[in-house]
Amino acid sequence: MSALAKFNRLRAIASLLYPPACTICSASVAASEYLCPECDAKVTRIVPPFCAKCSEPFAGAISGAFTCANCAHQTLHFDAAVAAYRSRGIVRRVILDFKYGRQIHLRHPVARWLLAALDDDRLRGHRFNIIIPVPLHPARERQRGFNQAGLLAELLSAHMSIQAKPALERIRYTTTQTAFDRAERMENLHGAFRLRKNADVRDLHVLLIDDVLTTGSTLSECARVLKKAGALSVYAATAARA
Repeated sequence: MSALAKFNRLRAIASLLYPPACTICSASVAASEYLCPECDAKVTRIVPPFCAKCSEPFAGAISGAFTCANCAHQTLHFDAAVAAYRSRGIVRRVILDFKYGRQIHLRHPVARWLLAALDDDRLRGHRFNIIIPVPLHPARERQRGFNQAGLLAELLSAHMSIQAKPALERIRYTTTQTAFDRAERMENLHGAFRLRKNADVRDLHVLLIDDVLTTGSTLSECARVLKKAGALSVYAATAARA
């Protein structure tokens, strides 16, 4: 029996012993599903109007593309940062369980939310040469055991048939960003990233990947480094927006 056949047999046995269940409510779900239809219907999709630059939703009545006040008064180095869902409720819980609960299997539903972002008009039709995940500092990656952005980039790479490469590295361990405003976050992150040795992004169109977009400070600093190294464009996609 081949290794693949053994794997499929073990997976079939496991599905009998542990039938697939919804991550949130434990209701029965189809194989390869992680949320039941009822829980899936509760995730919050980002709908227009939203900022064309950073995907910040706006509650008012605006038709057409617009840039929010925060983006209009600062320099963001990515061409656009796109998220399809709000990091609220079920989406936030799944992402937190994936990142901090070490439930690595939850990378699959998170990647599906990320794939939904790629269907946005700002990304659809773009030809990307490379997918680059936002890196963690080595100390934090050792503590967590993995880089969530790296795992998501691998899944996207397989889906899009585009090479995923960890071309960036985080060289400065920064304190938590939660207590900082937008300007302080930018300052805190300046000089935190660099291009890896022997990495070459000259004349490339880059798709930058992370799990959650909060203010865009991390994505902007990564984009600044990539463009300084010769990248022609840097678009960012995340599974959710805070």
